[in-house]
Amino acid sequence: MDFQKVFKIVVGLIGVVAIYFLARIIAVGDDAIKASEDLQSSFVTPFMYVAYLILGVVLVFVLFFTLKNVLSNKDALKQFAVNTGVLAGLILFTYFVLAEGVETEMRDGEILSASGSKWIDTGLYLFYILTVVAIGSMAFSSIKKSIS
Repeated sequence: MDFQKVFKIVVGLIGVVAIYFLARIIAVGDDAIKASEDLQSSFVTPFMYVAYLILGVVLVFVLFFTLKNVLSNKDALKQFAVNTGVLAGLILFTYFVLAEGVETEMRDGEILSASGSKWIDTGLYLFYILTVVAIGSMAFSSIKKSIS
C-alpha cells in the first residue's frame, strides 16, 4: 500500500471522527453547552483534541516536506536562505525602527509591559508590510499576465 492510500484513509478516519463530534455538539445545542461546564468538557473538548491532532499532523507534514525539498535541492536551499534572511531583516527593521513600546493598562487592570507592547507593534507592522507586499505581487502578476 503506498503512502497516498494510507494518507487518504487516515484523513477519512479523522474526518469521520470530526463529523461525529460536530454532530454531537449540534444535537445538544449552543445554549445547553454554554450553560453547563460538564457539557463543555464532554462535547467540546474531544472536538478540540481532534482539531489539535489535525493541526499537529499538518504541521509535521508541512515541516517534513519543506525541509526535504530544501535539503534535496541546492537552488531551493539558496532561495530558502534568502527568504529567511529577508524575513528576519524585516522583523528586525520593524522591531527597532517602527515599533514603539509603551506601557499600557489593559481592560482587566493588568499592565502590558513596554516590551510586550513593542512586540505587538512589531507584529502589526510586519502584518501590514507583508499584506502590502502580497497585494502588490498579486497585482503585478496579473498586470504582467494581461500585458503578455
